[in-house]
Amino acid sequence: MTRILIVEDEAAIAELIAVNLRHAGYDSVHAADSRAARQAVDARRPDAILLDWMLPGESGMALARSWRANPRTRDIPILMLTARAEESDRIAGLDAGADDYIVKPFSPRELLARLRAVLRRRAPHASGEAVAVGALTLDPAAHRVTWNGAAVKLGPTEFRLLHHLLRAPERVYSRAALLDKVWGDHVFIEERTVDVHVKRLRENLREAAGDAGAAAIETVRGAGYRLNAKALSAA
Repeated sequence: MTRILIVEDEAAIAELIAVNLRHAGYDSVHAADSRAARQAVDARRPDAILLDWMLPGESGMALARSWRANPRTRDIPILMLTARAEESDRIAGLDAGADDYIVKPFSPRELLARLRAVLRRRAPHASGEAVAVGALTLDPAAHRVTWNGAAVKLGPTEFRLLHHLLRAPERVYSRAALLDKVWGDHVFIEERTVDVHVKRLRENLREAAGDAGAAAIETVRGAGYRLNAKALSAA
């Protein structure tokens, strides 16, 4: 059974989420603070994490960054739950590694829909043939990306985004098209989310290959984004 970790210090909210998860066929475990959350993940890797921002001890932001930096936990889908609704907060949450950002108060049906979406998004790339364009190679089966043979570290959303772009180099995708193809059920997700993850993907590629890596993802003004095959071939 799919196991969901609920990291939430308000008992009533945690219980409401747990009840809805149970009715939807999920197993759940609750952690009321950051220490308990770390212990729960160490004891058994969950299939997804519902993470409150404001927690006793470390914040949800700190936990998300820590889990994303750990090879054992970096691929776990994280949905951040918070009352912080400003755009800057959403961007900060996504930059910390969250796959989705849900503002309180939220509808349990919406929460379940978003959870199903992130779980579905992880599944399609669990297998498949490696894709290579110039210096860049992505192996879905091994969940590995390399630049001229050197490993490139990517979060799960950036991995899916790069995989999609690699399969059609030089093709321009609008934000809406990327939401549809990479995020799937995007009815609740803003197009601004695409910009955040493209920025993060460029930073990851820049860390691995300098300016040549950052140039691999090109912004087409007024249209969207594309993979720059010429930049990759010249690298």
